[in-house]
Amino acid sequence: MRKSINKPLEARKASPLLVSLSAVFLGIVAGCVFILCIGKNPFSGFERILFGALSNTRRIGNTLGMSTQLILIGLSVAFAFKTGLFNIGASGQMLVGGITGSILAYYLPMSMPRIIYIPVIVLSAMLTGAFWGFLSGLLKAKFNVHEVVSTIMLNWIAYWIVYDFIPRFIIDPTISVKSKPIETVHTLRADWLTNLTSFSTLNYGFFLAIIMCIAVWFILQKTTLGFNLKAVGANKFCAEYAGIKVNRSIMISMAIAGALASLGGLTYYCGYSNIMEMGKMPNEGFDGIAVALLGNCSPVGIFFSAIFFGILKMGRGSLAATGIPTEIADTIIATIIYFTATNVILASFWNRIFHKDFASKEEAVLRAAAEHGDKTPVTQMSKEQFRTYAKEGKKLMKTDKEGR
Repeated sequence: MRKSINKPLEARKASPLLVSLSAVFLGIVAGCVFILCIGKNPFSGFERILFGALSNTRRIGNTLGMSTQLILIGLSVAFAFKTGLFNIGASGQMLVGGITGSILAYYLPMSMPRIIYIPVIVLSAMLTGAFWGFLSGLLKAKFNVHEVVSTIMLNWIAYWIVYDFIPRFIIDPTISVKSKPIETVHTLRADWLTNLTSFSTLNYGFFLAIIMCIAVWFILQKTTLGFNLKAVGANKFCAEYAGIKVNRSIMISMAIAGALASLGGLTYYCGYSNIMEMGKMPNEGFDGIAVALLGNCSPVGIFFSAIFFGILKMGRGSLAATGIPTEIADTIIATIIYFTATNVILASFWNRIFHKDFASKEEAVLRAAAEHGDKTPVTQMSKEQFRTYAKEGKKLMKTDKEGR
């Protein structure tokens, strides 16, 4: 089959992957500068981060365990983004998912088979989170309450619900600010995973996160619902004119986002950990925003973005051995987020480079084509023909230049 250059302008545009990698690179460079400013060796610092996160099976398992909730929160934020919504309520949704799973873990009988128990707590947590997200979507759709305001308020409602429910239902008598530890058989951990990763925190939640990545991709790319949600996100007025029920799409989007974040809370409090603390808002709810931005709101991008952030978070503890403050890792993350937020500038930079490169190749192709008397437009040339003419044209242009 003949492959032509049909759309040469595409060759001049930077891919989202390149823009994200540029942000990571600039963040790492900035981290090197910060480390140099305190008189330390940046290479030793990054070597310790990688050592702390990936040096053995247990640390790799812990890194994947930490990344699990970041994947799910990133998916939650990205799903809402696709509908033009900003879900900043992932922390509260994590809490309601965590408290739902924790209470069920204490009150469901230990004799319940895990093949039944795990689906029960997963579905329960997701339904609770879906309801929590739906509340924000309802307020947005029916009363035009901005989702940032409603989700922040719901974060604190969830915070105080957890503050009340822990002492009411699951308090640890020996430590009055924590819940009783959940029995391992009622967490998402599995003996075979624990043994495989030398007693790390890796649990079934990691596989649930992968399944959710596939599910989100399928919904957004292969279903009418996904098309409608993206249409509302692109322009809700045009979507409404086309017959799409905008208000319903907003409520569905926030409900799905809430379910994903709540599942992240379940994997954190009933998998990565086995307790809940009173008076603590999970930072992972906000870290997921950075994960979604760096991953360009793509399920695949979010997966690898979450792994990257998991490496930085798990490896920062090892920085102390080199005398570098562990806050340097957080500073690197913040810098990466900053550069990601300025992706328009990075994309513009790469577009100029690609435009210049493609323009020079196009000039060489036209020079070689003229030599052969070929008047085929560049857009109708095959890729092989384009490459051949570009190589030949550069030689001809070089010869012309030397002849002058």
